[in-house]
Amino acid sequence: MLLRLLRTHLRPYAGNLSLVVVLQLIGTIASLYLPSLNADIIDNGVAKGDTGYIMGTGGWMLGVSLVQIACTITAVYFGAKTAALFGRDVRAAVFHRVGEFSAREVNQFGAPTLISRSTNDVQQIQMLVVMTTTMLVAAPITMVGGVIMAVREDVGLSWLVVVAVPLLAGCVGFIASRMVPQFRKMQKNIDGVNRVLREQITGIRVVRAFVREPHEIERFGEANQNLTDTAIKAGRLMALIFPTVMLILNVSSVAVLWFGASRIENGTMEVGALTAFLSYLIQILFSVMMGVFVMIMVPRASVCADRISEVLDTESSVRPPVTPIRNFTGRGQLVFEHASFQYPGAAEPVLRDISLVASPGQTTAIIGSTGAGKTTLLSLVPRLFDATDGRVLVDGIDVREIEPEALWERIGLVPQRPYLFSGTIASNLRYGNPDATDEELWHALEIAQGKDFVEAMAEGLDAPIAQGGTNVSGGQRQRLAIARALVRKPEIYLFDDSFSALDLATDARLRAALRPVTRDACVVVVAQRVSTIIDADQIVVVEDGAIVGKGTHDELLESCPTYVEIVESQRSAEEAA
Repeated sequence: MLLRLLRTHLRPYAGNLSLVVVLQLIGTIASLYLPSLNADIIDNGVAKGDTGYIMGTGGWMLGVSLVQIACTITAVYFGAKTAALFGRDVRAAVFHRVGEFSAREVNQFGAPTLISRSTNDVQQIQMLVVMTTTMLVAAPITMVGGVIMAVREDVGLSWLVVVAVPLLAGCVGFIASRMVPQFRKMQKNIDGVNRVLREQITGIRVVRAFVREPHEIERFGEANQNLTDTAIKAGRLMALIFPTVMLILNVSSVAVLWFGASRIENGTMEVGALTAFLSYLIQILFSVMMGVFVMIMVPRASVCADRISEVLDTESSVRPPVTPIRNFTGRGQLVFEHASFQYPGAAEPVLRDISLVASPGQTTAIIGSTGAGKTTLLSLVPRLFDATDGRVLVDGIDVREIEPEALWERIGLVPQRPYLFSGTIASNLRYGNPDATDEELWHALEIAQGKDFVEAMAEGLDAPIAQGGTNVSGGQRQRLAIARALVRKPEIYLFDDSFSALDLATDARLRAALRPVTRDACVVVVAQRVSTIIDADQIVVVEDGAIVGKGTHDELLESCPTYVEIVESQRSAEEAA
């Protein structure tokens, strides 16, 4: 998965990667040439007192050093730039894929893990790309070139390279293999912390209302401690790497000096060659360490790549049509033909054999007990879910054959849990119609019974709205969501229990103001209160995912026991109140 992800998203930047490789190659060759020049200065300049040779060769060393520095800086710049562009593209791919998901896929993954996968997971792979372009390219070149140059300086000490390099690689590799399970566990623990934190921030009012702060602190502490423990275990293993490397490096340096001194004493080796051999050995060991250090990041990046690929490879259950219908005529007639819906693996369907016609110019109300399937039924129209059996038609065309944008343009949806985006009241209302004028916004607010509280705000339409609309009340949030749908002026209005947070008087005024605006539109209202839908042209009673009654209020009182039970229960509650 990791290789596929890298190959797919790094292909557009192959030119940058080629340049990085060339620059790293030139810089590495330059770094390998420096110890040899240093040995020549010691053996041919310092030993003979030849100042001219020292200055000339020193000039060459300075020039080679400048070339190495320039190549390294340029390579790191382009490597970091390529990694940043790679991270941008992967995040965009994950974002667009999640944007195509239906509610089923979003629920399947969960919001916390989708956030982690598009942020932390992408960052881990991006760091691997940075380290690869800056270290892993130079490491094998340095190691191979260093071995060749070290043997060239003195064959007699080459056995030290044969012993030190495998020893270092084996020790660091063993430690790295122990870190892999900890990295896998760490990513899951990050998901856990994100999940708990998101729940607590979103439900802060509930937490405070039930005085559950100690419980939530304990719950977050447990998730946080799990992540901390895993990170500490991984950190301890990582902390072993550098002492191990330094131990082997220092022991190897001592061995070179010990055995090299005897060779110098015997006249089989010069001092300059010994210093060059020592430099090459250090370069070789450091290149092995850098290579292993990058390889340590591979397991964690591989886990992250698997999680990202899982998102990218998941196809939405709501698929766009192969030959979409973009233009069609009609006033927004809505028809359900034996529509059913069942979640994958569920024992029973949520909706069963729903047949219903909602005509333009009429208000169709859907009522039923909690969990009867009312919201799922409404979700079939904008294709938040697709019917697993039967069809949903808009103006005689199956919604699965209509281009999604063309379908959504005809629909104004007010969800059961209205969500407002961070910004202003105006920016939220223009979400339905970006070109709406201020006059249109005020008109929509007046119909939605929200004009008074917006005018009471000092900034008016420019009043700030916090993420999720947490700085306004539930009723104000619902009225703003209704106004947002009205600004769009669609052909089909879908109100999913959108009046539940309103008092009876505001509810009545809003419904009276809606009638002239929605006179020619198809209006579908999901409600819990009978008073909200008592004047509807058609009331549909849903129970256990099936239609058990259909008609006007008076007709249902005579023919539908379920509806009578709902009416009587609400009447008893009002009398008791």
